[in-house]
Amino acid sequence: MTSPTPNASPTLDGLFRRILSRQPQALALVDPADKLRITATEPQRLTFADADRAISALTAHFMEAGLPANSVIAVQLPNTVEFVLTVLAAHRAGLVVALLPQLWRQADLTMALNRCSARALVTSSKIDGVSHADLIMNAAAEAFSIRYVGGFGSDLPEGMTPLDAVLTGEFAESTAVAQDARRAAIVSFDVTSDGFRAVPRTHLNLISGGLAVFLESGMPQGATIMSAMVPSSFASIASSLVTWLLSGGVLALHHPFDNAVLERGIAANACDVLVAPAPLAQRLADGGLLDRSPVLRYVLGLWRAPEQVAASPAWPGSQASFTDVYLFGEAGLFGAIRGDDGLPVAIMPGPHGAPRAQQGSSIAGDIMLTPRGTLGLRGPMVPVLAYTAQADASNALIPAKPLDYVDTGYMARLDRATGAINITAPPSGIMAVGGYRFLAQDLNEWAKRLGENAMLTALPDRLSGYRLAGRASNNGRARDALTELGLNPLMVEAFRDRAAAD
Repeated sequence: MTSPTPNASPTLDGLFRRILSRQPQALALVDPADKLRITATEPQRLTFADADRAISALTAHFMEAGLPANSVIAVQLPNTVEFVLTVLAAHRAGLVVALLPQLWRQADLTMALNRCSARALVTSSKIDGVSHADLIMNAAAEAFSIRYVGGFGSDLPEGMTPLDAVLTGEFAESTAVAQDARRAAIVSFDVTSDGFRAVPRTHLNLISGGLAVFLESGMPQGATIMSAMVPSSFASIASSLVTWLLSGGVLALHHPFDNAVLERGIAANACDVLVAPAPLAQRLADGGLLDRSPVLRYVLGLWRAPEQVAASPAWPGSQASFTDVYLFGEAGLFGAIRGDDGLPVAIMPGPHGAPRAQQGSSIAGDIMLTPRGTLGLRGPMVPVLAYTAQADASNALIPAKPLDYVDTGYMARLDRATGAINITAPPSGIMAVGGYRFLAQDLNEWAKRLGENAMLTALPDRLSGYRLAGRASNNGRARDALTELGLNPLMVEAFRDRAAAD
């Protein structure tokens, strides 16, 4: 394949190729140490040259499969090298990647696939013991636009193309597809008060988000980054894959939930950067992670519940800096590195960017207080059209002139003494359990399907924002019924037997 035009705006694949041309034999990607448990496949360590060959092989395969340029390929994969390879290969083939969260089951998958008119699907045979290949095949049967389904791992169902052999097999170089940084690169999915919506982003949007995190944290070129984020959202891509491409270093991956494996991975790979959910990062630091990992110098904590940042404890010690990354669903993000006292810094309205940037620079965008008393975001990473395209034109509250910002729905107020913005509450009517967002009214609808005396509610939780709790006359039957409905396992496990769980 020919190289991209030198003066063209950068794409993610373009950033990868630049690193490849400088250091082809340098280590690029490292799988989770417990990958064998997660997907029943062996962990890999790939140089940039190794990764490029695998990307080229996948690219040729996607093009031979007849997937037309600018069509959507949906991906539901764990945090392993296959995810990175698939995303970059899809872009090299001119495709748009739709990110499907691992917790989604058939109901969510079918809705998302139909909403973005996906032509192809890629998944793993198993993720943490769950047969995602079967889930994907069932969802594909209800999405009429799907024409191709591929999977990594063994024991794939009939009709699913095995992709492990594609990575290692012979292939013919394909004609290069022109990549335009201004066209959609990924599609993620959000839930607002108006309901479920697909949010497309260009390469430039993604790189802008990655730059906001990369520059604010101060991480160095050639960094070894440990990412403990599930790759299913704009924030997870911007803070891991994009920061890796900007730094030109190593991206080590960790599948969440096993802290001991995470700590061993940081030590084994001499990671100087950790990207993780902020509550998890703080809990690890309180448990002595920094003392046991002297190489670690930069920690990026992602807050899915940004209203919790102000009340969070001080970051311990000065060995590693801590950057609060505020997430607002799929609308956008901004980062703020903590000061010497370890406490969160004041967030001021107006342009936000890196402290090392030129004075007045607006690298990341602007923060504002809207007339509704909510937080608004605008800037190069914010996909304004995705949040206004479905607005009701008959609503008198919508101004005649289109807004140039996205209203995140998070309640906020100005501090009279300092002028800082205080984020006080999440969007009304929306619940967030970790990275899974849904309308509060849906809880009652799901409970109604279980018959009389069934209850499903969301309770505040320090780590994940909310947690779900349910009650039914027979919890076992309730779990079976929700599973048959194809609902998220968070809903199913809300009806677990408390005595057995304790």
